[in-house]
Amino acid sequence: MMDVGRHPNIKLMAYSEIQDVSGYVGNFQVTVRKKARYVVAEECTACGQCVAVCPVLHPDEFQIGLATRRAIYMPFPQAVPSAYLIDMNLCLGDNPIACGKCRQACDKKCIDFDMQDEIVQLNVGAVIVATGMDVYDPAPLDEYGYARFDNVITSMEFERLISAGGPTEGHLVRPSDLRRPKRIGFVQCVGSRTAHSSHNPGGSRGNPYCSNICCMNTVKDSLLLKDHHPDTDITVFYMDIRAFGKGFEDLFMRSRAEGVKYIRGLPGDVTCDPNTGDLTAYVENTTTGRLEAHAFDLLVLSVGVIPRLETELVRQLFTLSRTGDGFLMEAHPKLRPVDAPTKGVYIAGCAESPKDVKDSVTQASAAAARAEILLNSPVIRVEAITAVVNPDACKQCGRCAVVCPYSAIIWEKGAVAQVIRAACAGCGTCAAECTFEAITMRHFTDQQVYAQIDAILEEDPLERILCFACNWCSYAGADTAGTSRFQYPPNARLIRTMCSGRVKPDFVWYALQKGAPVVLVSGCHFADCHYISANRSTVRRVDALWEGLEKQGVRPERLQLDWCSAAEGQKWAKIMRELEVLRLAVTPDEAEFTRQSLTGKRVPTASQVWRLKEPRLATMHCMRCGKEWASVFDPAADQERMCPECRNNGVRVLLDGRQ
Repeated sequence: MMDVGRHPNIKLMAYSEIQDVSGYVGNFQVTVRKKARYVVAEECTACGQCVAVCPVLHPDEFQIGLATRRAIYMPFPQAVPSAYLIDMNLCLGDNPIACGKCRQACDKKCIDFDMQDEIVQLNVGAVIVATGMDVYDPAPLDEYGYARFDNVITSMEFERLISAGGPTEGHLVRPSDLRRPKRIGFVQCVGSRTAHSSHNPGGSRGNPYCSNICCMNTVKDSLLLKDHHPDTDITVFYMDIRAFGKGFEDLFMRSRAEGVKYIRGLPGDVTCDPNTGDLTAYVENTTTGRLEAHAFDLLVLSVGVIPRLETELVRQLFTLSRTGDGFLMEAHPKLRPVDAPTKGVYIAGCAESPKDVKDSVTQASAAAARAEILLNSPVIRVEAITAVVNPDACKQCGRCAVVCPYSAIIWEKGAVAQVIRAACAGCGTCAAECTFEAITMRHFTDQQVYAQIDAILEEDPLERILCFACNWCSYAGADTAGTSRFQYPPNARLIRTMCSGRVKPDFVWYALQKGAPVVLVSGCHFADCHYISANRSTVRRVDALWEGLEKQGVRPERLQLDWCSAAEGQKWAKIMRELEVLRLAVTPDEAEFTRQSLTGKRVPTASQVWRLKEPRLATMHCMRCGKEWASVFDPAADQERMCPECRNNGVRVLLDGRQ
């Protein structure tokens, strides 16, 4: 960090936060709020005289609350700049004068209580998001007693206790009586690898993913303890030890050779002796099949990692995608692993997924190289699939600008919409939203899609299942099903679009008029949408189509909606088998009735369920298996619908029981 602070080409803005971002690749305008430190950093010599006289004490965040700091403090040792700052939420202040002791003690007179936040405007060509991660709070896991017993601590607290710069200067003691613990237990996967279920609603008791770093962190700590205190009895409770990196297995074997005991099984309960503070962990040893009780002086919970809370604001500012676990999603996991879907933005470190220092440095180097390539390019090349607005056909309504997930369309009231080609990702959501056919998607034009529909349904239309599949997920999922040789009926015919948001309601209407027995609209899961939020527009349009079809006397079940990722080949095969059952139920008479009913009728584009202003009790109806259940529908909630019976995503919202 010192090297960064001294580098002539790096401007370090510590104690600052991004407030607003506009622009596009090569031309980002970033508004930064440089918070007031109330200490002139250039004048401060970090002598510490001000700290000595400050009367305010507060838990030290850097020491995980195991020590205290003053209202005037340095965030952590070796902080850059090496200067103090004042926490005004704690400071007694000098206006009115209630303290002011720090200012009196400062020989350099560098404390300025009148200092104000500074707004800085930056113009940058590329952005690297490296916001890091947070650690899981194990308090909800009451079986471990973290919130009840002093001698149950987290791995982060343990790291501070054994650190030479920690609150005990590296002397390992347990919190209750400051004695050195002789028997130490480690519990792995705390907050990780916990599937969502009725016992873990909303992930309150843990996350389903592996946190990557916990196993080797415990192995490292066990070796460190054995080096400093060879007589320490160490027991590790685990589900699986994932020592997958270079040299990791050797470290694991060294740990076992040093006498560290590894027991496969996690404690189900922990009790504490109120007189001695000693702990007893009860665990089922899955290797021996026996219930065991282990006594400890100190129990360390190896907590997992979670996405940093501040990352969500950054994600919204730069219009980034995120995966189902909350981490930022890359443009392509293999070909563009550090590129964000938004052009000119790159991802590094644990903002993308849990990883150790080595992988974080590797990814940071790759992100810096990608940004350097972009900045050194005389011109920026964009994909040829961008949107084009016909100014003569544009009605200046601005609906396209509202649905664009990248804010790539500039529109002002009474003006023709303009597309920023450098920012456009080619999802096609704007073209599907425009009811005046004023937007053309290069290489995915309306005429091309209609031509594919005509070709598919030209002969024996009742023998075909027409599928709109997004390029990144469902189309790739169909490929996975094929290459994996999963068996399913061969009646499906796919039309590839870059995103399910490109599927215009007119396409579905036209396909049913042409005799298609079943139409499937498929795309990415909500959490995996490569175009951030474009598939939300898909749901809104499909809701309108279901209502419109029912109004015309056509079974809305003939329009299906489902999400399928690139890795879900089995799910794609399952969807095809279920749609084949629906296809066989459509008779020639029904197809002819549909053609007559829809011909000349206006294509619906708005659903009454999306006119709701507040949550409302509704009946949820699965369009695949027919299951119905009561639920509160909130139009503002960004939640993926799913049938609890068949796991289908095509769920219709019925207000007042029926629409």
